[in-house]
Amino acid sequence: MVFSSLLFMFRFLPVVFLLYYVAPRSLRNIILFVFSLFFYAWGEPKYVFLMLFSITMDYFVGKAIDRAKTRGNMRKAKRCLLVSIIVNLSILGFFKYADFLIGSLNAVTGLAIPLLNIPLPIGISFFTFQTMSYTIDVYKGTTKVQKNWIYYGTYVSMFPQLIAGPIVQYKTIAEQMEHRRENTDDFTAGISRFMCGVGKKVLLANNIGLLWDSVAALPIGQVPALTAWLGALAFTFQIYFDFSGYSDMAIGLGKMFGFHFLENFEYPYKAKSITEFWRRWHISLSSWFKEYVYIPLGGNRCSVPKQVRNIAVVWLLTGVWHGASWNYVLWGVYYGILLLIEKFALRRVLSKLPSFVQSVYTLFFVILGWVIFKCEDLSYCLSYLRAMFGGFGAGFLNGESLYLLKNYGIMLLILMVGSTMLPKRAADKVLAKIGNVSITGTAVRCLWFAGIFLISVAYLVDATYNPFLYFRF
Repeated sequence: MVFSSLLFMFRFLPVVFLLYYVAPRSLRNIILFVFSLFFYAWGEPKYVFLMLFSITMDYFVGKAIDRAKTRGNMRKAKRCLLVSIIVNLSILGFFKYADFLIGSLNAVTGLAIPLLNIPLPIGISFFTFQTMSYTIDVYKGTTKVQKNWIYYGTYVSMFPQLIAGPIVQYKTIAEQMEHRRENTDDFTAGISRFMCGVGKKVLLANNIGLLWDSVAALPIGQVPALTAWLGALAFTFQIYFDFSGYSDMAIGLGKMFGFHFLENFEYPYKAKSITEFWRRWHISLSSWFKEYVYIPLGGNRCSVPKQVRNIAVVWLLTGVWHGASWNYVLWGVYYGILLLIEKFALRRVLSKLPSFVQSVYTLFFVILGWVIFKCEDLSYCLSYLRAMFGGFGAGFLNGESLYLLKNYGIMLLILMVGSTMLPKRAADKVLAKIGNVSITGTAVRCLWFAGIFLISVAYLVDATYNPFLYFRF
């Protein structure tokens, strides 16, 4: 069940809201917990037990860590933390990477070990990182232990952010778990944010995704450079509007239930360096690796060789986290190298260049990175990159290029503008003139979001193409 589906929006969600707001406050976390488990079970019923095991294990480990710390036994607390980390990573490793490791071993040694072919539990990378962050923070003393199993289970399984984030650290919503107060302002703001996310996903990401599919279906050796770049640009916008749209929906849903999740995107395509790009893209993941891997390794407060090691480790893990395929490893290494080059060689040079040049530089390497990310077959990935630079002698453009440009040119321009702050600034100016809190301003805002939602629903009624790119992570 995906957020951008008629089943979720018109059946599941209304029932949850009805029961949630009719119930007394003391029962609301229970209702949210039960429906979150149902939401997860809709896709993979058997893996609900895996999630319940993870919840229960980390709940009791958190209590054991807190008890040991209270008694001054930090050695025992550390052992409990290691149990949590080892078990969580073992579960993640088994389900996500077992077949990848077996396949790689077979390829290197010539063995024929049969693959396990175990379906990947949806969202396992996200909820595993959340449970790990909780036990780590209890050990570090940056959050209090949660002594109510239902409350902790609600945090881990909460359906607004369960499938694809943002990765919510317990310490950021610990107070909200027990003392949140839902209100009309948050609920209406949540509706607007949710509708905005639906529009991003359904109207923008889905439609431009068709351009990528069209290009990817062509014989790569016959694809001219312009066509290859159009396909790469299409996926660049598809993954942004798809994932940021999902984050908008998650944040909006959270507000409707009284939670305030941190932002996950901050106009990443306006970045003027690769370093800045990763401060703006998937912020919750970048923050997680920074706080729980990079800083514990020493961060940048150590010798240059160790700084290089720290960045290399973080980006190798970032690549592996995204998927069990060599292209993700290559993607992580690619960004690790770029960030090292910027940190030790390009930073001062970049800062002196015109802003436009900085933006072009950043987008150039980001687009190449998305090609590596998308193409799981490394041979096809290298061929696609070769086609982008005319390596097959197919020329710069052909009739197919012009046809695609004609069909998708306006859409690409809309996406370019939509990925900047221009739409928000224009909307703020309009609302400022008519009065943001006036009856007219409220009516305009409601009509705008309602229009986006109705058009999106109309599209979903007939649409057969409604993928979500981050479900497999």
